[in-house]
Amino acid sequence: MARQRYRATRVGGIVPVLAAPAEIARDQTDLDPDGFGHLHRLMGSWGMLADLSFGDLLLFVPTSPAPPEGGMSFVVLGQMRPSTGQTLHQEDLVGSVLPEARRPLVALAWRLGEIVEGKADLSGEGELARIQCIPIRWQGRLLGVLGRESDLGVGRRPGELERVYVDLFDRFADMIVNGLFPFPGDEAPEEYPRVGDGLVVLDEGRRVSYASPNAVNALHRMGVHSNVVGTTLDEQGVEEAAVERSFLSRLPVIEEVERRPDVIVLLTCIPLVHVGRLSGALVLMRDVTDLRRRDRLLVSKDATIREVHHRVKNNLQTISSLLRLQARRLASAEGRTALREAERRIRSIAIVHEILSRDVGDQVPFDEIVQSLISMTEDGLGGRRIGLTVLGDAGELPADVATPLAVVVAELLQNAVEHAFGEWTGQVTTERVGRVELTLGHDGRRVVVTVRDDGQGLPEGFSIQDTTSLGLSIVRDLVTGQLEGKIAMFTDGGTVVDLEIPVSRKLTGS
Repeated sequence: MARQRYRATRVGGIVPVLAAPAEIARDQTDLDPDGFGHLHRLMGSWGMLADLSFGDLLLFVPTSPAPPEGGMSFVVLGQMRPSTGQTLHQEDLVGSVLPEARRPLVALAWRLGEIVEGKADLSGEGELARIQCIPIRWQGRLLGVLGRESDLGVGRRPGELERVYVDLFDRFADMIVNGLFPFPGDEAPEEYPRVGDGLVVLDEGRRVSYASPNAVNALHRMGVHSNVVGTTLDEQGVEEAAVERSFLSRLPVIEEVERRPDVIVLLTCIPLVHVGRLSGALVLMRDVTDLRRRDRLLVSKDATIREVHHRVKNNLQTISSLLRLQARRLASAEGRTALREAERRIRSIAIVHEILSRDVGDQVPFDEIVQSLISMTEDGLGGRRIGLTVLGDAGELPADVATPLAVVVAELLQNAVEHAFGEWTGQVTTERVGRVELTLGHDGRRVVVTVRDDGQGLPEGFSIQDTTSLGLSIVRDLVTGQLEGKIAMFTDGGTVVDLEIPVSRKLTGS
């Protein structure tokens, strides 16, 4: 799908959310790719940060060039709403360009390079909001400002959970302003879990100082029913290899812990650093038992489907072999020809099932099928020197399109080599008799197939609709019936067959 661009707007205007952050950064800031990469990693983790802060998070980056009237302006590169509290911004602000007068605390935090807190009327209706502006430092330079904007009522009479969450956010804010968070891109997860899954706070000695209610529930499912506060996870019988590696490397570590066959918990351990030393860690716990059970069912289902296709292929090959043996015993030349043609059609279908037995999916790599069909046709040439050429690419097709289309292509190739260049006398020739060219195309909505030879062309008055040829009748009925496509045959320096098969309806399932 083509990427939509945002519309340019005057300072203070709101831009429709049509542009990706990378596009906004490229067009309106002086961020280099490495700097944007750091901000992109921050946006990968800030769902967790928004939950911890109980507020909206906005990523401000100075615009370049600066406003001609002086001062600074900031473009909103990203926005995240919390799942733990109410948002202050019903509208999307991504792409908005805000002057310094609209966000003075953001400009102050940028100039000071320090965390700035205060209150401001963001709505223009006299309702104050709590503002916290955190400079984002990376490799000794400022990249932007992370703004936390929340209702003044948040935190007035906080419970233990609220106090712990806000304290954790403040610890991450300290790491952000000192360039310690987010972690390097090759080590940090692309996206952190949300805190609602379950949260455990460890002190510098790896002992639990807090466990959220959802974390307690996850521990209960793992068989831990005692109070975990003041103990290590290892003392509770929970494997803490992820915690050990995270403390040693000072990098986040993700690991699945299978306490019992029916309980699997995903642990994400994120180290907390303060003034150059490890001060503890945040462990996010997510029960993925049902998810892994579904994964195993899918693996089992795929294996079953592969086995079915494998058995179908074997059965078809057995039938093909029986037909070949029967053809050898027939005295009638016409009967032998009919059985050989039936055997070849069955082999065409078996080729599709062979590919499906190796790679289960709704889509089939048709080019691989074509190569097998070409090899099968070449094997039947005997001593005739007919060149077979494939041009273009059909890509991947739905299985219910690939199977009948494989039969169609096999019939057309065989029809060309048998009839385009006259009857074969059985003599092995050293000179090339003719050429058959198969051209494939796929534009997402339809597959176009053309089979062209340089032979004698079609008989005068030939019509695909009135043909008495069994092979061409099969082609016509499969294309116009099962595949709901179009077929045309005509003479142009030889016989040309054009097929047009719609696939968009089958791809979308509509």
